[in-house]
Amino acid sequence: MRRPSSSTFGESNAALESSRTPGWVDLLIVAGLAGVLFGLTRTVQEWTGTLRPTVDIDLSPAALPRYAFFSLCRGLIAYVFSLGFTLTYGYWAAKDARAERVLLPLLDILQSIPVLGFMPGLVLALVAAFPRSNVGLELAAVVMIFTGQAWNMTFSYYHSLRSVPQEQREAATVYRFNGWQRLRWVELPFATIGLVWNSMMSMAGGWFFLMINEAFVLGDRDFRLPGLGSYMSVAVARGNTAAMVWAVFAMTSMIVLLDQLLWRPVVVWAQKFRTEEGGQVAAMGSWFLTLLRRSTLLAALKNAWRRRAHATSPETHRRGGRLSPRLPWLLSQAFLLLLVVALLVGAGRLMFILRDLPLARWGDTLGKALLTLGRVLLATCLGTLWTVPAGLAIGLSPRLSRLLQPVIQVVASFPAPMLFPMVIAVLSALGVGLGWGSMWLMLLGTQWYILFNVVAGATAIPADLREMAASYRLSVWRRFWSLYLPSVFPYLVTGWVTAAGGAWNASIVSEYVTFRGRVLTAPGLGAQISQAAASANFQLLSASVVVMSVMVVTFNRLVWRRLHHLAETRFSLSK
Repeated sequence: MRRPSSSTFGESNAALESSRTPGWVDLLIVAGLAGVLFGLTRTVQEWTGTLRPTVDIDLSPAALPRYAFFSLCRGLIAYVFSLGFTLTYGYWAAKDARAERVLLPLLDILQSIPVLGFMPGLVLALVAAFPRSNVGLELAAVVMIFTGQAWNMTFSYYHSLRSVPQEQREAATVYRFNGWQRLRWVELPFATIGLVWNSMMSMAGGWFFLMINEAFVLGDRDFRLPGLGSYMSVAVARGNTAAMVWAVFAMTSMIVLLDQLLWRPVVVWAQKFRTEEGGQVAAMGSWFLTLLRRSTLLAALKNAWRRRAHATSPETHRRGGRLSPRLPWLLSQAFLLLLVVALLVGAGRLMFILRDLPLARWGDTLGKALLTLGRVLLATCLGTLWTVPAGLAIGLSPRLSRLLQPVIQVVASFPAPMLFPMVIAVLSALGVGLGWGSMWLMLLGTQWYILFNVVAGATAIPADLREMAASYRLSVWRRFWSLYLPSVFPYLVTGWVTAAGGAWNASIVSEYVTFRGRVLTAPGLGAQISQAAASANFQLLSASVVVMSVMVVTFNRLVWRRLHHLAETRFSLSK
């Protein structure tokens, strides 16, 4: 007798689900969509409105919902761009060895360059492109938020594509998958969990510079957008403590709402892509995802999509649609050539700007870069001291993971610069100046990169190795050195790289802080970049970015690349 196919069962389930009458869940979904549509309409009106010389920020609590929605829209639009960039750039770097030699160092530089390094030129260019509306300024804010999101996701996706298990690659070869089918059915599913968790961290990185992105001052020109970042910036500048508290409350509420309505359901959904069947896996749930699954309307849309997607499944198109294997290679080389030409043109223009900069200024900039490097490394070391044991405890315990993961997501997503006034007040009371205090300010935003990577590494430790350590009755200290630390070391190196890049980026707000109407500075490259941007000194700004880029690339080649090689050759569990 012929066995019923999976599509037959799918059609039966579709008939059962479509027979349900719409209930209150569908009404809530329709109402929610209507509210989102109304908010998007207001956002479009804001974008297409007449460009204003200045924007008066209303510090009353009643204005916060509107400001929060505007900031949320900018963050989500930037995330869509970041995801597209990640899937394209990461795939290109992983699949083309020649392009990889250019793309990876470029990614290291882009990750570490502070937003103020390119923000003035970007804002002026986009405002000039849209002189009569807010579109240019809004696009500039989105692009700057994008620069705080894309790099961490791209690194994660690139390493995932390079780490696909050999048995899955062999299965794709046996089934004669073409490039698109291999990506869709093997590589993307394998990379999904890492991409989801790094998306949450990338979203947090986007919020980090919200105060700068929405309230940017260049010389005597004030580029300000209505949003939570500009609200907090004005509140800090005026010393309005009540407004600062309301801004913190609004930001926390927005992050919790985003976590419950977006990230938590996506994390639960992504668990179906786990490749390891053994070991203890914490039971994860999402009330919002459960609610959505009860919707008749969404079930009908899902079944319609499933019927359409069935025509492109591997079983029906396993052998069709093959492209010439040389065509993707030719396209890759063409894009690589264009990228190299663009970099050479940019380098030529940069040399033209820097042609008259005195040699003494270069030496002073290098000295400040070394001071900032010291703070970056100290912040990374301090973050490692507590994140490694905390990450191991969370990743190895299903109970702690279930309890603390939502809390960590909320805390990590909160923009640390909003907390700087309170931290500086505490440091001032303790007699700590900004020279040492800036290191602690860096730590507020970068330590989460290490923690999330350690948690991911601890979760991936095979259950049989844990059981073997328990059966041999190894002490906690012996387990740490013999099993836990070697197992999480590859993830820890990735956390160090992204945390150090984040610390370089955070130096512009950690070494140059406005507090109670006064500007506090610490000697370093971050403060110099902030001062150069504020005074529209493009020559000094360019020199600072060049020195930072050279230092980041040199340190990556001498330290991080060797640690990555060590992690891949000696401590990888998949070898």
